[in-house]
Amino acid sequence: MMNQTSITIVLLMSLSDDQKTIHVLFIFFLLVYLMTVFSNFLIILLVVTCAHLHTPMYFFLGNLAFLDLTYSSVTAPRLLFDLSTQHWSITFSECIVQMFFLMYFGTSEVFLLSSMSYDRYVAICCPLHYSQIMSWDKCTQIVSSVWSSALLNPIIYTACLRRLTFCGPNFIKNFFCDLPHLFQISCTDPTINFQILIIVGGVVGTVAFISTFYPYVKIFRTVLRIGTSDGKSKAFSTCTSHLTVVIIYYASITFIYFVPNTSNLLTLNRVVTVIYTLITPLLNPLIYSLRSKDLKAALQRALHIHRLHPGTATRR
Repeated sequence: MMNQTSITIVLLMSLSDDQKTIHVLFIFFLLVYLMTVFSNFLIILLVVTCAHLHTPMYFFLGNLAFLDLTYSSVTAPRLLFDLSTQHWSITFSECIVQMFFLMYFGTSEVFLLSSMSYDRYVAICCPLHYSQIMSWDKCTQIVSSVWSSALLNPIIYTACLRRLTFCGPNFIKNFFCDLPHLFQISCTDPTINFQILIIVGGVVGTVAFISTFYPYVKIFRTVLRIGTSDGKSKAFSTCTSHLTVVIIYYASITFIYFVPNTSNLLTLNRVVTVIYTLITPLLNPLIYSLRSKDLKAALQRALHIHRLHPGTATRR
């Protein structure tokens, strides 16, 4: 691809031209990123070390925390560097790599959220057979297929970029590289690439959307048949965190990729992009932590043991 382009540097759009605003944004995004790393790493640590969290639901949650950790690390460090240096540029090869991993981790999260929907469906609609259906072998197979199948999406898109030439302009209207941005700076007609994006993205998105939300149709039907209000509340509480994360994620994707990026909506689009790439990976662990009694109990137990044995590792 590098032989087909004269662009070596891609210029990114600055979030602000005011120095005071830049300093405030740097501090804000630094705190957000540090909190994202800490909160997601804490969930991974609790899921790995606490025996009572060794269940399919928390196994998937641990993978989601790892995804959020890696996804935010694709854009946040680069953004912090640009804010501190006012550099606002990236090499063309780094731009391609950033786009690849954004698409990979984004696709992985879509597939993982649909897998978590299936887990909640089995837990509520087939509780007597839950341990047999969601065995550890089955969970491992599901997660392995999520990580491996998600590779197909960015590989197809990156391979199709080879038919394009990039000779300028080299300016994109965002603070990171995404596939639609590369189309905008191509000197070759990207119509075929757009069609591939629509077809592949449409198929993947439709399958993921249906497999994520269809289980909730059956879940709601099952819950509504529960006779007691306490039973309904308990059943709904096991789904609230996941459903909240799913709605935030799909709402952000819909706005970014399906709402026209006109000049009137440019500022709003950048705000939603920041939420999608930087804030959502922080919200996910907070949502699950606030809603999960098991996670809060595990954290309290870990802190209690640390107070009793300062300087020692957390033990189960």
